[in-house]
Parts: sequence; C-alpha cells; structure tokens
Amino acid sequence: MATTIGVQPIRPPLLSPTSEQPTLFDGTTRLYTSYVCPFAQRVWIARNYKGLQDKIQLVPFDLQNRPAWYKEKVYPENKVPSLEHNGKILGESLDLIKYIDANFEGTPLFPNDPAKKEFGEQLLSEVDIFVEDFFNALRGDTVQQSHPAFEFLENALGKFDDGPFLLGQFSLVDIAYIPFVERFHVVLLEVFKHDATEGKPKLTKWIEELNKIDAYTQTREDPQDIVDIVKKRFMPQK
Repeated sequence: MATTIGVQPIRPPLLSPTSEQPTLFDGTTRLYTSYVCPFAQRVWIARNYKGLQDKIQLVPFDLQNRPAWYKEKVYPENKVPSLEHNGKILGESLDLIKYIDANFEGTPLFPNDPAKKEFGEQLLSEVDIFVEDFFNALRGDTVQQSHPAFEFLENALGKFDDGPFLLGQFSLVDIAYIPFVERFHVVLLEVFKHDATEGKPKLTKWIEELNKIDAYTQTREDPQDIVDIVKKRFMPQK
C-alpha cells in the first residue's frame, strides 16, 4: 500500500475551545468529528460516498482541545462522531453509517442479497473485537499478535467473487474496517518494518481498490501523523 496521499479537498478548520457553538437544531445537518479519529472517519467516508458533502456539514475539532459546549450542549458523551439531524443528536459510528445509509439519498451501502446481508452483519458484529485485538497488539508482540487479524480479513475477502471488497462490492462493511487497517498497516510498516499484506493477495487487492475511491482517500491522514499519534498513545516505550 502506498503511504502517501494525494491532493485533498480543503477541509474546514478545527474549532477551538473559544469557537462559537453552531446554532443547534437550525435545520443544518452536522457531523461533529475529528480528522484523526478512525471511528469518526467511518462516518465521514459514508457521507462522502453517498455524495452528501453539501447536505452534511463537517464540524471538526481537536479531541485534546475540544470546546466545552460540545459536552454541555450537544453530546453529553463528549465523543466523536455524533450527527445532528432532524432535531436529534445521534452517536456511535457503526450506528451512524447505517443511519446515513438508511436516511439519506445516494448510492446504497448495504446489499439486498440475503447471503451478503447475513455475512455483512456477521462481519459488523466482529469488528469491535478486531479493533480491540489490534490495540492490544500494540502493547505486546505487535507483529505476531496482529497477524491473526490480517489473516481473518484475508479469509473474509474470499467469501464472494464478484468484486474485491468484503461483500464483493463496496459497502459499509469495508467502511467499518478500513480506518483501522489503514492505521495498523502504516504503523507496522513504519515502526516495525513489517508489511502485513505480504502473502495476502486478497488483502493487497482490497487496499489497492479502496485507494481508488475518492470518498475514502479524501479522509486519509498523513502516515507520519498516524505513526506519531499511535506511538504517543499506545507505545510510549517504543
């Protein structure tokens, strides 16, 4: 996987603790987000893929320096992502990508085929464990402990043969996994000099094809920033 990113659309500037709060429930749909958060990235990708850039406004801030009004007046959980829509504030990234797919126009992100729907729901039910295993690996023998997760994906990618994605065609299941694969692949390459895709042709192809989708590539972070963040938060001894 290439570790460089191309030209991106101009992103709204980060709000600071002194930034004025947007007028809540004024009819504007807002995605409260952080550019470096993989959970928020899921919803950002779904928004972009469905062509909702003009319908869902990004409201980004630094998670280490967020405005007090976000917790006090918008989302008491004080996490991202959250979505302001139709007089409600909704949270949890997996719920939000499903919500956006169901409640907004644009290309559907989940197939109607019963076998694909069943397998897709299975993969979504396992993604939290997948992510947790990765984070645990950062605190141990990272290369060895991360291997089963990448092997799991390689096997999952062989289920359908009508396309290179987890359900054959691109779906919200790919969106659920790729922000974390992106980060751990970069960290393994840059920190441990280990290519997790070696010997995994389906995983290699999956990443290559995802990197052709603007809706995803426009949300990617600089690889060095990913490495710096992961080292600071999870690997202070490295």
